[in-house]
Amino acid sequence: MRISSVTMYEQSTASINRQQNDFLKISQQIASGRRVVNPSDDPQSAARAVRVDQSKAITQQFEDSRVSARNSLAQTESILNSISDSVISAKTRLVQASSDTLSDVDRESIASELKGIYETMIGQANATDGNGRYLFGGYADNAPPFVKNSEGNIEYKGDDNARQQRIDASRLMPVTENGISIFQSVPSGAGYVAEAVKSSDGGQPIAGVEGRNNGSITFSGPQVSNVNDPGYGDSYRIVFGGTEESPTYSVQRFDADVPEWTAYDPEGDGSFTDSSYDASGEQLSFGGLSVTLKGEPVAGDEMLVAQSGSDQRPADLFRTMEAAIRVLETPAQTPAEKAELRNTLNTSMRDLDNALDNVLTVRASAGAKLNELDVVDAVGSNRMLNYEQTLSDLVDLDYADAISEYSLRQVGLQASQKAFVDIKGMSLFDFM
Repeated sequence: MRISSVTMYEQSTASINRQQNDFLKISQQIASGRRVVNPSDDPQSAARAVRVDQSKAITQQFEDSRVSARNSLAQTESILNSISDSVISAKTRLVQASSDTLSDVDRESIASELKGIYETMIGQANATDGNGRYLFGGYADNAPPFVKNSEGNIEYKGDDNARQQRIDASRLMPVTENGISIFQSVPSGAGYVAEAVKSSDGGQPIAGVEGRNNGSITFSGPQVSNVNDPGYGDSYRIVFGGTEESPTYSVQRFDADVPEWTAYDPEGDGSFTDSSYDASGEQLSFGGLSVTLKGEPVAGDEMLVAQSGSDQRPADLFRTMEAAIRVLETPAQTPAEKAELRNTLNTSMRDLDNALDNVLTVRASAGAKLNELDVVDAVGSNRMLNYEQTLSDLVDLDYADAISEYSLRQVGLQASQKAFVDIKGMSLFDFM
């Protein structure tokens, strides 16, 4: 069998090309540090590596989301801290204003301080984040959530939602609070509050001059005497009647099923209707509560006793501040004006206590979420390490094996080149 020179050249060239291709392949692997440079190197490992890369990208995206959530929660927690300081400062001023030694001018000076605290609260309630979005407006975050109406009172224009952010595949976390939960809510443990104001037709208290009583009656309490009483948890009002010489009182309960005020008559004997009232001081017990009254009422005066945050007495921090400022700016000369001053301050201080408890509760919730972010961050870091290890096992290069194979391929290429040179010199013409 004769082998032509062309065949020998082609085989030698193919051998060199094959050895050179293997040599270049291992060179690329060493240069890149990856065993799988092209999908064709190991299709199965390449496909798995793509899935792992996608999982890494998603995990990184969740990590970036947690950074954003942490910034929002940290800012919320900082503002809530400022709000709690403002509430404490306002309560301190009201305690000071409760002293009978102060004059109208002194109380008006305290009212000016309260106005400054009030405006500070409004500014904090309308705080924005780094992107210009209002923190406490819920999803309506493109406009201030708290604005003054035509009467100068604060109204909430946001919604009752809280913006949420997905911080992990299975966790959608609220990263802000809405204004209702901070400024118009009370903690679940908030108790009863008394307020000496007349009620509207629907049973809602009217704050302001048009709703105040005309008599000089004052109150202390209410105190809880029996939480197991069947009427505990309902809203009540005390309506005064009779004459100046023989005043009477009637206790009414708000019936949510109707809804309207109905006579409170647990014994069925009408003992709480048109009962005689002792102006020198009298303690009334109803619905598991106890209220001490003193002073002379005028027919038509009312006293509301309801749980803070109920429909009959909704919670509102700004309303509380407005009522306190109004009564401190009003001279207290007559017995009725002095009674209104004392009653309003007592009610406002209880409301501020409830508001402070609520703000601290919301702040604690924000702190708990920050702690949760730390835990999720640790889990995410461990998950990322696992992905890195899996990806390394799939596509990374074993340098010891690669260098050994590099040397072997280099020797093979050199041998192919040497063989080609030797074969090229084999010609019959050299022996003729």
